[in-house]
Amino acid sequence: MSDEPLVGIVLVSHSAQVAASVAELAKGLAGAGPVVPVAPAGGTEGGGLGTSSELIAAAAASVDRGAGVAVLTDLGSAVLTVKALLAEGDELPEGTRLVDAPFVEGAVAAVVTASTGADLAAVEAAATEAYTYRKV
Repeated sequence: MSDEPLVGIVLVSHSAQVAASVAELAKGLAGAGPVVPVAPAGGTEGGGLGTSSELIAAAAASVDRGAGVAVLTDLGSAVLTVKALLAEGDELPEGTRLVDAPFVEGAVAAVVTASTGADLAAVEAAATEAYTYRKV
């Protein structure tokens, strides 16, 4: 197990259950390497559907280990919420990056890659590459 800081992963969904389930799936598929800090940020504070800047900021702070934080989102307004937080400049940990990737496949690729000790750029590249995964 490495003593190097790991990239943290935040999964932003309009549904708390979807975010938590994708986080569980990604961590389960990462294997026996270092445990990557992954946090779901789904739904609103009241448990409804939507996104919450407060939940996203708290999730990012909880996974920050000094190697950057990759944020993956499910739908358009989640992207807008993360972009607004990034624009504010002090709401998210330094080195937080919005990753343009498919939500489920990208999350798995990000967590698996982060578990190897890869840096934020490599985690982002792996998640983004998930767009090319073919199913037929």
